Amino acid sequence: MDNCNLFETPVTYRFLRLEYLAALLVCSGLAALHYREIRWWVFLLLFSYIDLIGYLPGAIAYRLVGSAALPKMFYVLYNITHSLLSAACVIALWAWLVRTEWALLAVPIHLFGDRSLFGNFLKPFHVSFEPIPHPEYERFQIAYSRARREMEGT
Repeated sequence: MDNCNLFETPVTYRFLRLEYLAALLVCSGLAALHYREIRWWVFLLLFSYIDLIGYLPGAIAYRLVGSAALPKMFYVLYNITHSLLSAACVIALWAWLVRTEWALLAVPIHLFGDRSLFGNFLKPFHVSFEPIPHPEYERFQIAYSRARREMEGT
């Protein structure tokens, strides 16, 4: 919400996802308009590298160890590959070393889709690799809702 309250309410979280949905629709619309110009093998490569490098290793490790804490390496891999900054670097390098092309839209389509459709953002080290409610956050939500109701006098 702000630099002193690093959490989202359900409403602000939905609005944040809605902004990413708008970006997803713009990028998907551009891809649809230029679908004949897209090299689809490049599109699939760029779309999939993000999860092949950043998500699948952690997801496999999570399923092998259960609820035990995963090494930070899995979170770092996920956060690097799912960062808009590293995505911009991948796109810039591809454009410089290979060429500019519409297939590059695969990268923002993937990231905007993760954020808007699935609600997945970068992963803090102290939460489960796969989305499950953190017990402390659940307690915080209850206390925050109670305090808000008291402030509103309801």
